Amino acid sequence: MARFKRILLKLSGESLMGEKKYGIDEKRLGEYAQQIKEIHEMGVQIGIVIGGGNIFRGLSGAGKGFDRVKGDQMGMLATVINSLGLSSALVAAGVKARVLTAIRMEPIGEFYTKWKAIEAMENGEVVIMSAGTGNPFFTTDTGSSLRGIEIEADVMLKGTRVDGIYTADPEKDPTATKFDEITYDEVLARGLKVMDLTATCMCKENSLPIIVFDMDTVGNLKKVMSGENIGTLVHN
Repeated sequence: MARFKRILLKLSGESLMGEKKYGIDEKRLGEYAQQIKEIHEMGVQIGIVIGGGNIFRGLSGAGKGFDRVKGDQMGMLATVINSLGLSSALVAAGVKARVLTAIRMEPIGEFYTKWKAIEAMENGEVVIMSAGTGNPFFTTDTGSSLRGIEIEADVMLKGTRVDGIYTADPEKDPTATKFDEITYDEVLARGLKVMDLTATCMCKENSLPIIVFDMDTVGNLKKVMSGENIGTLVHN
């Protein structure tokens, strides 16, 4: 039995690079598709938001002279490219998938509405919601919080390169210790960079719990959905 009926899975664009320095690693993409297929077969309704950092990140572009609004729009398009790639990998694995976009760009993807997304999930399709919120100055973390709340997900699963939330960055500080669970208030008080502030506050205000876990270890997604105690749970 799956632990949750409907989830919002947030995937890192940078993780899609795998062993590469840029773009999409086909091996990593295939692994993600297989992991998603495993939980789809458990009867879970799946909505996905994926970042675009493997192709272009608006904020870093702004630091290099790009207009911030245009930079963010380029980042939104990067998420669409990743969404199409993941959709293609899922279909190849035998899973029905649909790409919805926050900006009109038919025939690349259908224009997002909450009801279209929920209907597709209830019909057994994996729904990939791309182009962020459709607005500049909002990250894909905020986009995933917004979509998770809109589609009435039971939880947001934030797949990252690390296996949870630590007192400090474990890649920089060897003394950092991991939390099994933590409240939103403590995340905010400690200034932990789980997600950006807007996204964290949205999840807190709407009581959407988050599980932060290592998606790059094959099999972890199914472990989370089966109720194994991996990653870190953030809740009110």
